[in-house]
Amino acid sequence: MSITTEAELEGMQRVSEAVAYTLKEMTRFAQPGITTKQLDEHGAKILADFGAKSAPFLTYGFPGYTCISVNNEFCHGIPSDKRILQEGDLVNIDVSAELYGFWSDNGNSFVLGEDIHNHQNLVNASKTILKKAISNIKGGVRIADIGYLMETEAKRMGYKVIKNLGGHGIGRSLHEQPDELLNYKNTFDRRRFKKNSVVAIETFISTTSTYTNTLKDGWTLVGNKGGFMAQHEHTIVITDNEPIILTAMNAIWD
Repeated sequence: MSITTEAELEGMQRVSEAVAYTLKEMTRFAQPGITTKQLDEHGAKILADFGAKSAPFLTYGFPGYTCISVNNEFCHGIPSDKRILQEGDLVNIDVSAELYGFWSDNGNSFVLGEDIHNHQNLVNASKTILKKAISNIKGGVRIADIGYLMETEAKRMGYKVIKNLGGHGIGRSLHEQPDELLNYKNTFDRRRFKKNSVVAIETFISTTSTYTNTLKDGWTLVGNKGGFMAQHEHTIVITDNEPIILTAMNAIWD
């Protein structure tokens, strides 16, 4: 969407506060020994307290309120009472919701407890790349140039990017134009970011794979060559200068 009134900005700020606070609290709540279903239910209660509705459940009938992916699951993982979190797990939580007709999206990958499996460098790379990408986005900048920046930074750090996932426009629905805000330079993409538009910018930084495949459950994505992936995401409003980060409350850079 494009922000045209103060009321629209306030609506996006409210829903973004809801998803950002939920993501932050779910990250804090996660601990070894609990199930991903328990973690999801914790997030669902927080969203409900805001009056917000789960976007993946509302839009796609997703079998959970948030997406929770663990270790070799790259994203869209289904919360389960059989999946028990363990020390050192690489966990990704993606929270998106609707509130009063506005939609927002954010995500966080983190190491649970001690980094016994050496995932922290991947997590740090993803955070750094997202911060650098967002700091370079403003009205008129080519979308493909931000993708090129993300891919170049990933390669410099010894990682790859997932090429069949990307950020997206958001605001009046979960996925809007511009879509396919990719983590690499698509030379055929001549689009530019537009001032006042709202987009969800996200990283997909991988150790081994460059594409994802869908598991038999119809939702969970894993790497085509295995390995691990970190994802971080903010919903932003594009300006003539640095963007307004609507989901800053999630504290994924802290």
